[in-house]
Formats: sequence, structure tokens, C-alpha cells
Amino acid sequence: MNHRRWKELPHWQQTATLVLAPVELALTATTAMDLAGRPRCRVRGPKALWWLGIFVQPFGPVAYLVWGRIRE
Repeated sequence: MNHRRWKELPHWQQTATLVLAPVELALTATTAMDLAGRPRCRVRGPKALWWLGIFVQPFGPVAYLVWGRIRE
């Protein structure tokens, strides 16, 4: 495996990492808080599977927020 150090990354990759990492963390935290506070009857499918799914970045949190919640 070829591991690259931070200083070896192109400037655009460093910038993208610094911008997108906090967005991904905020999205995952928001999703986890919603899933923890939402009753089981207001979630499509088993909550345990959604807990596993939200850690599949970046698709899991987005999938839960779009399709996993039952809204009135």
C-alpha cells in the first residue's frame, strides 16, 4: 500500500478534506441524534440496521434522513 502523508497531498485534496470532513461529521451526528430520539414506530425498518447503516459514509446518513424516517 502506498500511504501518502498530509504534506504530500495536492492542495485541492487537503482543502476538500478540511471542508467535507466536518460536514460528514455533522451529518452523522444529526442522523444519530434523530435515530436515538425517534420511536421505533416512526422509523422505516429495524432501528438496529439503521444504526449500522449510518456509518456507511456518506450514503448511510443521507439514506436514513431521506427514506428511513416516517414523517407526518
